[in-house]
Amino acid sequence: MHNIIQSPLQFLQTTPSRRGFLRGTSVATLSAGAVLLLSGQEASAASHGDMANDAGILNVALGLEHQGIAAYTLGAKSGLLQKGVLDVAVKFQDDHKIHRDLLAAAITKLGGKPVAEKSLDDYAKALNAGSLKSQEDVLKLALSLELGATNAYLSVIPSFKDSALAKVAGRLAADETAHWAFLNQALGMPLPKAMVFGA
Repeated sequence: MHNIIQSPLQFLQTTPSRRGFLRGTSVATLSAGAVLLLSGQEASAASHGDMANDAGILNVALGLEHQGIAAYTLGAKSGLLQKGVLDVAVKFQDDHKIHRDLLAAAITKLGGKPVAEKSLDDYAKALNAGSLKSQEDVLKLALSLELGATNAYLSVIPSFKDSALAKVAGRLAADETAHWAFLNQALGMPLPKAMVFGA
């Protein structure tokens, strides 16, 4: 995908609402039970703690994954992407579906109800999809969302007292960062400065 866009683009200065992921919530950490569930292990009854609050926090993350999946759907349906770019977009969407399924399963095991995805029209309005006129526009939207997702997951890592959950959040952030780096290169944009993520 190198040199898909011929002219370099100005580095995006705005960050979407995903950057504020989990800010303003009343709980700084998830319970040990949530940590185990996100790590793919069963939680014992004694470790559940405040599961309802944990499920609410995880639902914020799930809502953001729904948004990411919808953004790639909108890009794919736009007819603006070249075949190779479309293939990569579908791959990235699949990664977000894995994140979605992981979070939804954990919320269900916590006794919560996973937040439902909105209609594609709702996401199209929220993401201003009508302004997408070129492949470059689609990639810029994806780039900004991946940066927001990276920063969102990184922002919660310091909150976790349990290293297992911090590791899960780190792995999710790593996926988002890999997506961002690939899109950044495809757009012909300069390499980021050190310490740009999570700032």
